[in-house]
Amino acid sequence: MSGTEPVEPRPLEPRPVGIDELLERVRADYRRVEAQEAYDAARTGETLLVDIRYAALRERDGVIPGALVIERNELEWRLDPQGSHKAPEATGHDIQVVVICNEGYASSLAAASLHQLGLHRATDLVGGFQAWKSAGLPVTPGQA
Repeated sequence: MSGTEPVEPRPLEPRPVGIDELLERVRADYRRVEAQEAYDAARTGETLLVDIRYAALRERDGVIPGALVIERNELEWRLDPQGSHKAPEATGHDIQVVVICNEGYASSLAAASLHQLGLHRATDLVGGFQAWKSAGLPVTPGQA
């Protein structure tokens, strides 16, 4: 190379996406559910409620009776129906899953991740556990 050859321009890097925009994008791909709807669906057995809050929040605020507790860092491994570490409840890609975090933010990202694994009916709870509790729905006290 003589140093005079034209240099190919680098493709433009996509602009960084802020968390608010990312949440808006992932939430556009599915319908989120309100607390009463999630409660009713879980009571009929057609929906699996999955609490991804960490232990300190569950101890402080309590848990939803019947919800499967899987902390966020294990979620994909436990719910992937093809995974070697799947939970017994991970019976197939068609299960209806409602992911619940504390306030409804991390659960949106978690639901989007489950969609990438083929769990096309995954969604999350608007307002998270705090909305569930505020709606007066059943909560088993924590150990705090």
